[in-house]
Amino acid sequence: MRKTDSSNLRRRSGDVVLGDDWVSPEDDEGGARSRWSNRGFLSLRASPLTRKIVMFNLIALNILVAGILYLNGTRDNLVLQRAGALVGDAELVANVFEAQLPETGPVSLAAERERVKAILGDLSLRNGIEVYVFDNEQVLIGRTEGVNQSAALTVLTPTDTGPTYISDGLTALWKLVSGPFADDTEEEVGGSVESQLRGMIPKIVDGQTRIDSGQDLFGATVISAITPIMRGDIVVGTVGMASPSGEIDALVRGERERVLQMFVVATLVSIGLSLVLASTIANPLAELAEAAELGRDRNARNSKLGRIRIPDLTGRPDEIGRLSRALRGMVGALYNRIEGNEQFAADVAHEIKNPLASLQSAVGTLRMVTREDQREKLMGVIEHDVRRLDRLVSDISNASRLDAELVKEEEEAFDLVKLIENLNQFLGEDAKSKNIDYITELPDEPVMIQGLEARLAQVFVNLITNAISFCEDGDAIRVWARKRDNRVLVVVEDTGPGIPDDSLSKVFKRFYSQRPQEHFGNNSGLGLAISKQIVEAHGGVIWAENIRPTEADITSAPLGARFVVGLPV
Repeated sequence: MRKTDSSNLRRRSGDVVLGDDWVSPEDDEGGARSRWSNRGFLSLRASPLTRKIVMFNLIALNILVAGILYLNGTRDNLVLQRAGALVGDAELVANVFEAQLPETGPVSLAAERERVKAILGDLSLRNGIEVYVFDNEQVLIGRTEGVNQSAALTVLTPTDTGPTYISDGLTALWKLVSGPFADDTEEEVGGSVESQLRGMIPKIVDGQTRIDSGQDLFGATVISAITPIMRGDIVVGTVGMASPSGEIDALVRGERERVLQMFVVATLVSIGLSLVLASTIANPLAELAEAAELGRDRNARNSKLGRIRIPDLTGRPDEIGRLSRALRGMVGALYNRIEGNEQFAADVAHEIKNPLASLQSAVGTLRMVTREDQREKLMGVIEHDVRRLDRLVSDISNASRLDAELVKEEEEAFDLVKLIENLNQFLGEDAKSKNIDYITELPDEPVMIQGLEARLAQVFVNLITNAISFCEDGDAIRVWARKRDNRVLVVVEDTGPGIPDDSLSKVFKRFYSQRPQEHFGNNSGLGLAISKQIVEAHGGVIWAENIRPTEADITSAPLGARFVVGLPV
């Protein structure tokens, strides 16, 4: 019987095989291999997965920055700091005026206008601070503005914070977007600083300092403080003080600009890292997908260009490496299954031809034979070949369905010892009817295993009936089991003729049969192959060996054959 060497299959020029021994055919479906090797950063543009990774990272970053800007208390803190400093300065200026007031007699700041101006001129104020002095009639008596450039706290103007291109751009964009929905009426801006301070004078209660914030004529934020000038318990005037126009706005705008600058930098870094991350995910997945699509297209066109190459990414210690390893294993298993089916079909055709040829010869001869004894002999040959064909077809059908049934059937826990005891009851009777001693040695405790009870029963039936078929009158069969750590061994021994040494590795091959000539055609040669398939599907092992009088002399004649089945428990 001719067997095809799998290594020869791998050396065919038209094959594309797994691993480093991949040989590309002359036409690799339009250069798929070159597309994989040339895949780079630019290919990420067409990757939906890359776009999703970049988009989700940017969404998270935008939410973070928006939250920072929304929750940022910089403006409030600055307002509180400037307001506290302004209140202190206003009260200090009021104390200066109170110290200059006469202790007795009527007091009129309007009459002391020149003196008020002189006092204001002597004040050292921070650049941009405005001071207003009002009398009891809310008439402005004097005004001055700080010009001290060497003060610890100088005025911060919009130009001092540097250009705010991002903030200005976003503001312009917001106005453009919100323009169609905005109210046509112009926004109301504040009045002059003097009018705002004059409006605060009536709000002074019990000589307490009053502070407020508003907008000037240009819409810039101004913090105002007003405090009374007291002589005893009598209010003789008020001192109003206003912060530099737009100082708070400039500080807030500068702070926001720095946050936005960091946002731009973080966005660029996030996009770069996202592209790097996507390249390590999208490119390998695209290669795997293209390999699968290549196989699908070839199958649709019934192309015979060879095996499909699955990119080898098993060196990656992540899920893509696992996926590549699984796909390569799956494709390899599929090709092995295809090759096995092809080989099985070839073996089936070869095995069926023998009885068919015998039948054809017997039928042709039957037409020419006239003697009754010869006709009876030919009819016996025909009947034998028909039974052989029936048995062969039945065994082939069982073998072909075995893989699917092993996958579909549900495994259950069962007692292996009880299973073998049940088999021994009726198989032992069959052996004893042929004058064969049947000996069993099984553990007293149950041995629970997980598997398909009916299929494993088929294995032991095949082994025991095979031993019975090789034994003669007076021989013996011994079935015993032992539990070893996490495995259980089930052994079937007989005192038959044994197995030729060169056949020990062949007995589990399909259609192989090593039997005497008088038993020719009584077996299909599939029983042990099916048994091996079932045992390996359960994660076990099975092997055959000869029983010898001494292990030291391997050339001694065998005393029988031994089949060992090892199963996990």
